[in-house]
Amino acid sequence: MPLMGFGTYADPRTTPKGLGYESVKVAIDVGYRHIDGALVYFNEHEVGQAIREKIAEGKVKREDIFYCGKLWNTFHPPELVRPSLERTLKTLQLDYVDLYVVELPMAFKPGDTFYPKDDNGKHIFHKTDLCATWEAMEACKDAGLTKSIGVSNFNRRQLELILNKPGLKHRPVSNQIECHPYFTQPKLLEYCRQKEIVVIGYSPLGTSRDESWVNLTCPPLLKDDLLISIGKKYKKTAAQIALRFNVQRGVGVIPKSFNPDRIKENFQIFDFSLTEDELKAIEGLNRNIRFVELKMWDDHPEYPFHDEY
Repeated sequence: MPLMGFGTYADPRTTPKGLGYESVKVAIDVGYRHIDGALVYFNEHEVGQAIREKIAEGKVKREDIFYCGKLWNTFHPPELVRPSLERTLKTLQLDYVDLYVVELPMAFKPGDTFYPKDDNGKHIFHKTDLCATWEAMEACKDAGLTKSIGVSNFNRRQLELILNKPGLKHRPVSNQIECHPYFTQPKLLEYCRQKEIVVIGYSPLGTSRDESWVNLTCPPLLKDDLLISIGKKYKKTAAQIALRFNVQRGVGVIPKSFNPDRIKENFQIFDFSLTEDELKAIEGLNRNIRFVELKMWDDHPEYPFHDEY
């Protein structure tokens, strides 16, 4: 799994058609091989088309690409897991994904609506059985539909639920979580290291300032004075310093950008190393504040962020 990945999340309401397709093609040309996507991003058809075209051009082989897809909350019942992955494969027009992860540990009411709500506008949850969902994930790996399986946004208790499951066949290889200099996740990171679970950091540059889902009390990461000043030393941007910080700690990153210059810039982090003192100083920026709190679901029994980690 390449530690440097390319994120493809896009708000389908505001993202022009074709932008995901063009961006993934640019990313592959630049050198990205780990592509992070999801059914719920509504653009897997574009991502798949870009990957297939680059394979057809001879730029890459299928085995060079590491694609991560995700199981959405409305598909947690075991009988829905494989059909959901098959839907992703059909949309991508690929035979397998390299990693398939449970996107969130919270089940929603099954059905065609990704964000089911009742007449009062309240989200409709569903009984969550993470172990049963995991067994269906294991069956997808055994069937060759995915090379590996993992989780996302799981806290320690939820990871232990899976790891301690009687008859466990396949351990989660990764946990995708928010991770950046303002939210360094030291305890969860250490726990995952002990359990040999790779951590993939989403929002490694902070996030867009979309108040519908982002905690705006956290200041913009890329305006941080320390990151800017370390950047000057290496002739790098604050974004490149933030990405290098995670990768140097063994944390994967999946920055998202639809700007070709930024896509290129984000990848240029392998020609320098931060010193131990610089890593410690950046760790010291930790504010324990999430950008992505998902407060709209904080009354779900399996909401993962009530626990310390």
